[in-house]
Amino acid sequence: MKKISGLLCLLYLSITLTAQDSGPKTGSTGLRLRDPFKQLEEELPTPNTYRTASGAPGHEYWQQQADYKMQLQLDDNNQKLYGTETITYTNHSPDVLTYLWLQLDQNLFQKNADAQLTRTEKISEGRVYYNDVLRQFSDYDGGFKIEYVQTTDKKPLKYSINKTMMRVDLPESLKPGGKYSFSIKWWYNINDRDKVGGRSGYEYFPDDKNYLYTIAQFFPRMCVYNEVVGWQHKQFLGAGEFTLPFGNYEVSLTVPADHIVGASGVLQNPNEVLTQEQRQRWEKAGQSFDKPVLIVTQAEAENAEKTKNNESRTWVFKAENVRDFAFCSSRKFIWDAMAVNIGNNKRMAMSYYPKEGNPLWEQYSTRVVAHTIKTYSKYTIDYPYPVAISVHTKNIGMEYPMICFNGGRPEKDGTYSEGTKYAMIGVITHEVGHNFFPMIINSDERQWTWMDEGLNTFVQFLTEQEFEKNYPSRRGFAWKITDYMKSDKSTLVPIMTNSESLLQFGNNAYGKPATALNILRETIMGRELFDYAFKEYCRRWAFRHPTPADLFRTMEDASAVDLDWFWWGWFYTTDNVEIALEDVKWMQPSTQNPEIEKPLSEQKEKNSPEYISEQYYQAMNPEPLMTRDPMVKDFYTSYDKFKPQKWEIAEYEKVAATLTPEEKKILSAGYNFYELQFKNNGGLVMPLILQFEFTDGTKEIRKIPVEVWRYNAEKVTKVFMFEKEVKEIVLDPYLETADVDVSNNYFPPKNVPTRFQLYKGNQWGKWDSDGNENPMQKAKQK
Repeated sequence: MKKISGLLCLLYLSITLTAQDSGPKTGSTGLRLRDPFKQLEEELPTPNTYRTASGAPGHEYWQQQADYKMQLQLDDNNQKLYGTETITYTNHSPDVLTYLWLQLDQNLFQKNADAQLTRTEKISEGRVYYNDVLRQFSDYDGGFKIEYVQTTDKKPLKYSINKTMMRVDLPESLKPGGKYSFSIKWWYNINDRDKVGGRSGYEYFPDDKNYLYTIAQFFPRMCVYNEVVGWQHKQFLGAGEFTLPFGNYEVSLTVPADHIVGASGVLQNPNEVLTQEQRQRWEKAGQSFDKPVLIVTQAEAENAEKTKNNESRTWVFKAENVRDFAFCSSRKFIWDAMAVNIGNNKRMAMSYYPKEGNPLWEQYSTRVVAHTIKTYSKYTIDYPYPVAISVHTKNIGMEYPMICFNGGRPEKDGTYSEGTKYAMIGVITHEVGHNFFPMIINSDERQWTWMDEGLNTFVQFLTEQEFEKNYPSRRGFAWKITDYMKSDKSTLVPIMTNSESLLQFGNNAYGKPATALNILRETIMGRELFDYAFKEYCRRWAFRHPTPADLFRTMEDASAVDLDWFWWGWFYTTDNVEIALEDVKWMQPSTQNPEIEKPLSEQKEKNSPEYISEQYYQAMNPEPLMTRDPMVKDFYTSYDKFKPQKWEIAEYEKVAATLTPEEKKILSAGYNFYELQFKNNGGLVMPLILQFEFTDGTKEIRKIPVEVWRYNAEKVTKVFMFEKEVKEIVLDPYLETADVDVSNNYFPPKNVPTRFQLYKGNQWGKWDSDGNENPMQKAKQK
């Protein structure tokens, strides 16, 4: 740390910083730097009567509705699903519609589907991934088999299938406010997830020769029509998920008589499909708020695995105001449930799992479901649906209204690793959380993956941290995203990239936006402002279709915090945070009192190398000419430059008489002034969070808002004043800002090992917990 004395003189008591030009700056390369505080309005769509400048739905906001009545039959012998559906489509738009578009998601598995043809593979070191080969040579006959599309009075309707989309031409135009009903009959071969992949499908258990079905995207579903994109019928390539309108569902599921079925919605005929004992257990579960109650026990499930009833039974479910429907079915299911109070309403948390999921699932699954909907309700809106269900699968995680499919399977002997346990808890939390994003706050997944995955991963992080102290969350902490942020730019795209074009999908759509929101909450806005604004976004757009602009605008509207710089940097660029504490200067004010300053100057000079050198040479030459010849002496020979002169004292007293008591106090207090220079190497501007440690061992945190960069996004200087002397300065001491290189965050400079060095250090004990060389290791070496 460099100390400069006397720079703050008596005549300049106020500290004047160097004026900073507010015009565009150029970097070291001479290129014009992007203005990080450019207003986002240039990029966002123009507000209108449908979506306001505040981020709220406008007074003319509208959205369509699609209601379904379905009759389904599960063929457990041949793994086929047959269905008929009647759709009633309500046109709330101001537009006249001459056709309707539906999604045929199962066509993703057709031979020569775009998803297969556009998937890239490579042979690496003479090897190719088995699944890549398997897909090309599989004899699986996937995709919908459409038997008819017809009016409700059974007249054929003209339709056209384009890959994963189907257009139904209306016999008459559908006017604003009108409704139209039509029917579709279809079937398809259910996919084996182990062999074909997929978000839904079946798993076969060879030991007991049974199937477990987790079924979704199983019926032709209406596309969204809105004022943003018109019909959202972008082809399904596998990555960009689903964009769906809300509606009401009534679904009849005919399955083998010994199957247990779980589904979106509420069971309508329990007396017909459940035994009296199961119904009694269900009633007991509805009064149990502290632990799950088994409705189907493991012993009962194992018995059903062996007996295999060949008769059938129909389960009927109703779901209101949902955007989709999914179900699970198997004779292997254990089923438990418990009640959860959300606001003034009781909700049921439930789990369906085979014996292969125990002991983990019986102990954790339903408890995690309950914890998740309670915690999400605190940060968003009260969970509105009557049930929330977690279904066991081998290794996937997928979400639908009120039901989700989750991995996490112990070893065959019932043992499990810590990683398996936390992965299971994490995926259940995440997939149950998807009830809020996008099932309720219903964003366009086909266009923007991050709007549901990123927001959901953020609230998942909050929920995990409330599940267990020091929960090992995969994503959310700022420091965990730094490796991604500093990776090769050719492997990065902005968050605001279409779902099908993302690179590093998990980091881009899950990790980075979740981390950004956590930084926004903890470091930029503060929890109170952030939580209010985030809840307002959720409240405004519950059961509606928000866009990125609606989120960005609402967060500012409800907080009075200008966040355009944040959305620009984090969501529209691939810049990273790399701010260096480049230089520190230490200054103390001069009192200008010669009786104080001259003795200090004498002491300083006598400690200087120059003075010491002079004394050395004088000792070597004890009788210079001046000591032998008095005629060479004059005033300056005997003048003591360190002794205050009368005229100097008088001059000081004259000036001192003009000082106020406050100014005299500052001059005599001995304050320490520190000029810090920061350099922005990564492109993203962020607040400056500084920890000052003083020579007496105390510490102080200072936080400088991000606007300190508004005049110069490359370099800034800032002066700090303390009564005490500073020993050490640390930039971003708690790793809040996702700084990708913390080695230049210390003054005096500090040796910070790389992760590789830490890894080796952990092996050999070279580094201590602060990243310094371990003195004990040196002793060992000696």
